[in-house]
Amino acid sequence: MSFENQLLKWYLNNKRDLPWRKNKDPYRVWISEIILQQTRVVQGRKYYKNFITKFPTINSLASSNESDVLNVWKGLGYYSRAINLHKSSKEIINNFDGTFPSKYSDIIKLKGVGDYTASAISSICFNEFNAVVDGNVLRFISRYKGLKSPVDKLKSKKKIKEIGNKLIKKTSSPGDFNQAMMEFGALICKPYPDCDICIFKHNCLAFQKKEVDIIPVKSKKKKLKERFLNFLVFIDRDNKTMVEKRIHKDIWYKLIQFPLIESKKEIIDITLNSEFQKFLNFNNITLNKEKQNVNKAKHKLSHQQLNITFHQFGIIEVAGSGVDVPNLNNYNFPVPITNFINKILI
Repeated sequence: MSFENQLLKWYLNNKRDLPWRKNKDPYRVWISEIILQQTRVVQGRKYYKNFITKFPTINSLASSNESDVLNVWKGLGYYSRAINLHKSSKEIINNFDGTFPSKYSDIIKLKGVGDYTASAISSICFNEFNAVVDGNVLRFISRYKGLKSPVDKLKSKKKIKEIGNKLIKKTSSPGDFNQAMMEFGALICKPYPDCDICIFKHNCLAFQKKEVDIIPVKSKKKKLKERFLNFLVFIDRDNKTMVEKRIHKDIWYKLIQFPLIESKKEIIDITLNSEFQKFLNFNNITLNKEKQNVNKAKHKLSHQQLNITFHQFGIIEVAGSGVDVPNLNNYNFPVPITNFINKILI
């Protein structure tokens, strides 16, 4: 039996019962694929269910407020994904009369959609022969073919895409083949696989050469960028505080935060910082020096280590434009700020 037929047979007998596999609705497949970027299936299921419950159709997503979309996404991270979903839903309404585009060439033009997502949707929902290449596929094919070039390099990804395209064209069910490739990598050819149960072990070059542990090869990891974030938490006598929206296209874009001073190293006493003093003067803030607290947290992102300090102050003036502390959970804060709010303030 050929590789592709063996794989498809395995998939039909072993595939997981996932909610986005219930039908081939491109909207639902799209939502699932975006959610599963940088997210494990276990966590993704919950968010997918909540998202589809809140926004069951393209039209409901397009007609919603961006803040509502971000609220459903809260805690999932990489918030640009949610922002792009919202923008693309409006584009589908305006340019495709509300019908999800059926061709790879149109799907890949949607904001936030790359080759992997466009290949997945076009093959699963519209039977186009476009091989997917995600982390599971990179690992599976690299081992099977004994490839030792770094899989995080564009050249390697292109090579594996070519291999996938040759294989997928031998099948009559491109959607099932792509899902089978990803499923096999997720369940069998895992980072630490159990090769004894693998149906391909006798033809797998990495297994034959005892190189499973060293394939796939990855480039040397870049050192995490270290950042120091100092959030200013001012609370007045009416239990109000000041918040602002992040407007720069950085982490947590468009989410809410406390006023921020970012520094090159840890600040021990924020009151001695010139930027802090300027903030106080500009906003006519007088500190109640008897009410000061400092709380620290660390938060690791894929390429960044965030050293977070919450500098909490009582202030004498009333923060007229502030928000009530008990209502802070109504706002879309990043996870580490939400944790601080719930553990310390509320």
